[in-house]
Amino acid sequence: MWYQIQNFRSDNRLICGVLTVTSALLLAGALLGQYVGGLEPCSLCVIQRYPHIAVIIFGWLGYKMDLLDNQRKRLLWMIGLCLFSTSGIGFWHAGIEYGLYSGPPSCTGPIGGSSLETLRSQLLNAEIVRCDLIPWSLFGLSLAVYNGVISFTAGVLAFYTAQRNGKL
Repeated sequence: MWYQIQNFRSDNRLICGVLTVTSALLLAGALLGQYVGGLEPCSLCVIQRYPHIAVIIFGWLGYKMDLLDNQRKRLLWMIGLCLFSTSGIGFWHAGIEYGLYSGPPSCTGPIGGSSLETLRSQLLNAEIVRCDLIPWSLFGLSLAVYNGVISFTAGVLAFYTAQRNGKL
């Protein structure tokens, strides 16, 4: 069994596939929550999706294409950076949700303006989903926390795999 674990960790192509599936599942969960579950995403929720799209593209390239080992390692580095970026945004979003600090005024602050007309136009034109409210949680943790933890773990796997065999 130990040999199988070592063999899994040494196959850069397979790791690219695993990371692609991981990001695809996280993105699918977010989209299902939005379109089936009725959970409207805030602006930070939407921003967390973009790195997952990049991971799916890079991971698919790393899995499907015939690449040299150093080219696949470079893709793994880029995948790791994308995963750490979405993890960082997820943890920042979670801190806003749990009241550790305030978020951007565009999604946590009140609507305001210098005149009644600007206030009226903001209210009529904006669909604001607040970033500091937790719309759904599991075991007391918001979806941003889960995205942060899973993405961070996957990023560690990508970096570990990329650096494991030495130089690019």
